[in-house]
Amino acid sequence: MADKGRGILTVVSGFAGSGKGTVMKKLVEGHDEYALSVSATSRSPRPGEQEGISYFFKSREEFEKMIADDELLEYAEYVGNYYGTPKDFVFSRMDEGKDVILEIELQGAMQIKEKYPDTLLIFLSPPDAGELFRRLKGRGTETDEVIEKRMKRAAEEAQSIKNYDYLIINDNIDECVRRVHEAIQTAHHTVRHEAELIARLEEGLKAGIR
Repeated sequence: MADKGRGILTVVSGFAGSGKGTVMKKLVEGHDEYALSVSATSRSPRPGEQEGISYFFKSREEFEKMIADDELLEYAEYVGNYYGTPKDFVFSRMDEGKDVILEIELQGAMQIKEKYPDTLLIFLSPPDAGELFRRLKGRGTETDEVIEKRMKRAAEEAQSIKNYDYLIINDNIDECVRRVHEAIQTAHHTVRHEAELIARLEEGLKAGIR
């Protein structure tokens, strides 16, 4: 395979219960050209979490300095703690030729797409609302009240799916992983991601190369 050059930035979002985490884990395990982004957070580490693997752990002051210095692709605050995606980590992996995948929610996805229009956006979903409810119920870890809130949130999120490049149904995990892989690889050959190749073609044609 020819050198594909700089990696592509891909954002994967989906409803709670869509299986995002499982799909991303299997995708990275099966393809060494991918790298999962590591987020920064101002919350304290939980037992078993590792610096630079689980998160980049920052003090609140350190995180706010990152915001002020424009060092984040996106960020948000949840329950008094900041979460965000460091630019340096993402761009350094892309420069190495890795396709970097961010598993984030719609708000962050739209922030990144606005700043970096070349970002590939993929939304994962169960085949229908009934299956989403069954998956949430099947977890056995949430109350009916929480499940109802997640379903209402999903109804709100569904209105933004049209802003994504791909909607991929996660009905079969292996098939879903295959389709996500194909979507990212296909993106390498879109005109917006082939700027260097186009420039070389133009230069060669102007020079009269035969």
